[in-house]
Amino acid sequence: MAFHYQPRDYPTAPGCYLMKDASGTIIYVGKAKHLRNRLSSYFRGTPKLERTRDLVAEVASIEVVLVHNEAESLFLENNLIKLHRPKYNRALKKDNSGYAYLKVTKERIPRLDLHFRVRRDLPGKLAAAGSGPGSGLNGSRMFGPYPNGKFRNALLEFVNEHYGLRSCQRMPKRVCLYYHLGKCCGICEGMVTREEYMERIAQAEQLLANKENELIAELKRMMLEHAERLEFERAEGLRRQIASLEKLLVKQVVDRDSSIDQDVLYFGEKHVMIISLKEGMIRGMFFEPLQIGGEQSAAERFLTDRYREQGPQELILSEARDLPKLKQALRTRGAEPVTLTVPRRGDKLRLLELCRQNYEFRAAAAAAAATGEAADNGEL
Repeated sequence: MAFHYQPRDYPTAPGCYLMKDASGTIIYVGKAKHLRNRLSSYFRGTPKLERTRDLVAEVASIEVVLVHNEAESLFLENNLIKLHRPKYNRALKKDNSGYAYLKVTKERIPRLDLHFRVRRDLPGKLAAAGSGPGSGLNGSRMFGPYPNGKFRNALLEFVNEHYGLRSCQRMPKRVCLYYHLGKCCGICEGMVTREEYMERIAQAEQLLANKENELIAELKRMMLEHAERLEFERAEGLRRQIASLEKLLVKQVVDRDSSIDQDVLYFGEKHVMIISLKEGMIRGMFFEPLQIGGEQSAAERFLTDRYREQGPQELILSEARDLPKLKQALRTRGAEPVTLTVPRRGDKLRLLELCRQNYEFRAAAAAAAATGEAADNGEL
């Protein structure tokens, strides 16, 4: 039976869409700034491309995941493609594609290099970054992730050149062309001491550890310094990098550095929305019914039933009557004590708001389905 697309069933917000076949298998993942318009383009007339026609013919349902902005849709799409490997995505993203980190290697003479986060890594391989650099594999220091490859490479080149860091994978015995072009300090031939070089590394780390607005402000200061010294070409290069940064480094919470697993739960009257994160990445989204009635609240009953035996290290909750009592009830699972958080600010509150946004959409879809209208309430 052909899928009957109804535009009114889908929101106008940004997000990702997961097209599924009759068996429920995800066959395509996409992103959109305006989900309804993007999805309508598949079903408006006959698609020109044969591959698109084949995809549309197989679609049996469409699940959408709402996000705050376009940057989050880019991160989430990248992760979902790697997680589900849908057959109709033209080029399945390799582990060394997408969003990379910049790392300062743990070598006697360190260098700045790229590190691509492998989405199939087991939890715990990449430590939390917090407000500064994270500890990566082999003790290297991580900065990022950076969603745009061109910007990331330009930033890498700029930092190397500005601080005169070595970019060679193997240290030569004599200075190379980069030194003569003024792009390297010549540490290999002792043009600077190791102590002086390590100070350059520390300054580069300090720049990269800046949060979004602080990094922009620092780059603008450096741009003005170049302009005052009449170094207009370098100032213009910085201006372009600043423009890219301001456009691309939008606040996002769907892919963060974290060494722990978290579930975010938004409780409504009859259902709960759950966002599951591993290593800071959204890996699952579930809309489940609540059991109403009894001495316990529906939220407490759901939490103790679901997480008493096992669960993530932290639960981010929209509500909790008695956090100490609930925490004690969950300690019987025999694992490390679970952290319970009802956030009031920061990234955790943004995650909870994202959970609420998806709850409201799916609750409305569930209500429509109950009255006989078409709706898709699948799981991510």
